[in-house]
Amino acid sequence: MVKLALVCGDGLPVSGLLTVFRNVVTRFHGKPVPEEPIPADLGYSWRPDKPAFFPGGAGPGAYPPWLDVSRALPCAEPELAAELLDIRSRVARADGLDPAEKAHLHRRIEALAAPYESYFREWLDEHGTDWVVAVNMTLSDAVPVTLALHRAAARRWGGGRPGGVLFWDHDLFGSCAVHEDGERLYPPSPNEFTPLPGRHPAHRWAVVSEALRDEACGYPTPLEPVTVPNVLPESPPEALEDRHAEFLEQIGAAPGQPLLLVPVRVFRVKGVEISIRLFSRIRQLSREHGRPEPLLLVFGDLGEDPDYTKEVLDAARHEEVLDHVRFLDGVPLQSHRAADRLWHLDEVDLLRVGAATGGGVLFTPNRPDVETVGLGPALATIAGIPSAVGDFNAFGDIYGDAFLCARLPGDGDPRETAEEMLGLMRARADGEQWFTEGMRRNRKRIDAHFPAGPWRRLWDELAAEGS
Repeated sequence: MVKLALVCGDGLPVSGLLTVFRNVVTRFHGKPVPEEPIPADLGYSWRPDKPAFFPGGAGPGAYPPWLDVSRALPCAEPELAAELLDIRSRVARADGLDPAEKAHLHRRIEALAAPYESYFREWLDEHGTDWVVAVNMTLSDAVPVTLALHRAAARRWGGGRPGGVLFWDHDLFGSCAVHEDGERLYPPSPNEFTPLPGRHPAHRWAVVSEALRDEACGYPTPLEPVTVPNVLPESPPEALEDRHAEFLEQIGAAPGQPLLLVPVRVFRVKGVEISIRLFSRIRQLSREHGRPEPLLLVFGDLGEDPDYTKEVLDAARHEEVLDHVRFLDGVPLQSHRAADRLWHLDEVDLLRVGAATGGGVLFTPNRPDVETVGLGPALATIAGIPSAVGDFNAFGDIYGDAFLCARLPGDGDPRETAEEMLGLMRARADGEQWFTEGMRRNRKRIDAHFPAGPWRRLWDELAAEGS
């Protein structure tokens, strides 16, 4: 058995990164399997920009039995949130700091790195960790914490002990151009404050696309990452079970009403407001054509970004569709019935109900340069349902111009895209041959770009090196 640990920089109870990790764990076909439960720190204590979850998470939650989530508070200083956010801001604009300001920033980072290093050292030792998977910890959301993880790992694996740290990056500096209040959250490239994989022999590095690998190869580190594509879930079964029927009743879905899924967080760059406008046009056209008007299911949590949440809700009110949108407040890693007897379905189960109701997927980023892969169209393909997709840079590399979907141009009228999406939904319902062939081509493309083999090979290497 190999003992894995997980450190995730998202600061959220549920995120796309964790769902992909779930797919790795549940679809893994090699030996030895990871020892369960897998201890995890999801970054609650160092992501104050996620106010609903900082510093200890969002209540007990319902994690699957294979994940043991820490709620430790390595640092409890009253000014921690402001300090972390100011450090992140200064790291992002480090090129504009003078030598004295840079020296002061280094001292502030060191002061916070110390308690987190002690915490990680004890945590890794307590769980007898062979490999810690560090997801999106290269980005500068909390450089004191990344520095602390580097140092704790060096202590644990510095004497030649088998194992180490696998840095697994889904986003990097240049390709993740997220802005808040007009300020870039991350520097466009690494600087003296951003610890990089490769500073210790126990480091391994994986990225999820060739574009990220090309970017990383220009970083000042001797370690070159390997490309390990995201692992998608298995295609869901077609037949629904009791929990699905109860969920449909719970959300007020009428018989025969299609469900449109928006499989993203309620975070500004994800473009939920665009999906809502597109959804409004789809409902309007459905009404004009005498077809059932769909419901919209948004996966993300309304508590992640309160300012953006207000914009999303205002957009839904403006379009007069708020009563027809269901915000799922974070899709769990495993379907479960909560204490209030309500069902919370995981990604695979939601794809199942989307397919069974004749629905589809809307995936509409509002910036072209923040999605390094963009899994929405892939998830739709796995479920065999159509998708409407906004304009983003990685679409051509990952999916290609021949990919069957309704495309939404960056400056286009959503009405035309809504017409196209409804046509795809009708073609699927009617069993049109052109739709079936197009989805077959989509699946071939998806299988080629998201193979499970690279992760299995990487796992075999980790298991061999960690034993």
